[in-house]
Amino acid sequence: MASILDTARAAGCFTTLLTAVELAGLSAALDSPGPFTVFAPVDEAFAALPPGTVQTLVDNTPQLARILKYHVLAGAWSRDQLIDQAQWISLEGAPVPIRRATPFEVKNATVVTADLLCDNGVVHVINRVILPG
Repeated sequence: MASILDTARAAGCFTTLLTAVELAGLSAALDSPGPFTVFAPVDEAFAALPPGTVQTLVDNTPQLARILKYHVLAGAWSRDQLIDQAQWISLEGAPVPIRRATPFEVKNATVVTADLLCDNGVVHVINRVILPG
């Protein structure tokens, strides 16, 4: 199996996420043994943000890091495990609500592919960027 970052690189649809992770200084953490659960927004999710949002985040790396950490949980959690709880605490510190019905949703994002197993955790592909608060 590959690491979370290697899995994201190989998928080809996480270019913006990978760039953001690097800019925020989180690459080493996501390449560590973890384990982590990552809710990974596809490139289209970042493109759907209001105009200028991505550039604003690039210019404010502490805020970028905060938002990225909101997409990560400590531990490797499968879909079936996640839906057993209404919310989980992100690495950012804020709760991430899980919709326990079909479709499987994380806050305001739909999980389009669940349970991509990696050496250091699991990735759930989401269709929107989720924000704390």
